[in-house]
Amino acid sequence: MFTGIVTAKGRVERIEDGPVRRFAITSPYDPAGVDLGASIAHDGACLTVVSVEPAGDGARHVVEVSPETLARTTLGEWSEGTEINLERSLRVGDELGGHIVQGHVDGVGEVVERTDADGWLTLKVRAPRALAKFIAEKGSIAVDGVSLTVNAVEADVFSLMIIPHTAEVTTLGRLQSGSKVNLEADVMARYAARLMEAPAQDGAS
Repeated sequence: MFTGIVTAKGRVERIEDGPVRRFAITSPYDPAGVDLGASIAHDGACLTVVSVEPAGDGARHVVEVSPETLARTTLGEWSEGTEINLERSLRVGDELGGHIVQGHVDGVGEVVERTDADGWLTLKVRAPRALAKFIAEKGSIAVDGVSLTVNAVEADVFSLMIIPHTAEVTTLGRLQSGSKVNLEADVMARYAARLMEAPAQDGAS
């Protein structure tokens, strides 16, 4: 479980192809604080650490990624040098600074417009049609693992206003028109939609 508050930016140092694709990620994390088997969100996708070691002033950890995850997220487009958002898993008692994020990517969106004005970054993102129904004005959404508030929604396109701090400490500041992003809808919106569908299904049975 996560909150969508990015705790570090990592970098893809090495990619190992084979029956299982492995990514070696460098980060400023203390290697002594990253356990084998730990869950870390990488651009919003929860992955398991299979090895960790010191690397310069930080750590290098390795994760294994299934073909399903590669096909359904942006991870299949990663290359050596790609910067990614990282978040350690939530612990009992931690501050819930964003919203509840599961680390299960619902779909890949596309940035259709970027506007920079007075230090603010505004993005318009097109969501997959099946996911659009879960996105509401002033609701929450995770974009590449970052918890954000939706400004407005028009059909399958929603807009976001990114504060300068968030643009600097995450990878959102480098997004351009045409960039692909991992999206995770608010879990509460998914449950609400399911509850609304249930009576119709019960009546039809």
